[in-house]
Amino acid sequence: MGVWCFDSGILLSALAMAAGCATAAPLNSAPRAAGSFPADALVTQRALLTVRGRQFALNGYLALSAAGGKRLIVTQSFGPVLADVLVKRDRTIHVMRSSPMFRPAWIRRYVAADLECIFGDAPACDGPVRMLSATHYTVQRRCYKLDLEIVQTQPGPQSPELFNETPRATP
Repeated sequence: MGVWCFDSGILLSALAMAAGCATAAPLNSAPRAAGSFPADALVTQRALLTVRGRQFALNGYLALSAAGGKRLIVTQSFGPVLADVLVKRDRTIHVMRSSPMFRPAWIRRYVAADLECIFGDAPACDGPVRMLSATHYTVQRRCYKLDLEIVQTQPGPQSPELFNETPRATP
């Protein structure tokens, strides 16, 4: 789920508008293991996000598709969707859903960047990601720390509708 400065509305707004959330020099930009994730899979994640000493438990559901890209949905434990982002194969970013805690600009800049660093197909990234094991990553930025663990990876094709950036009309 690779992701995120967040606190309740006021803190996030302040962080998103302030330049203080700029990326610091990477602690360790070690490349992840090549081919560590199937091209087509559903990856379930749990994360602990720390912002200014406060910790938030998050869940992530990542659909990977060799043809469609990456679709990440971030929720609070037993709570609402906080962020839903689609990163297409051409690296275009589509914020499908945001929340007061995760604004669209912040999702594009940080959530998508962390997602690409951990799950992208490039051999390495310039982000502050540490690979502690094949299923455990940390992201350390100036304004947040994310401790991400892969809970389950279910290989197999994902529904093509997940990778359609055009929202469906609701009846």
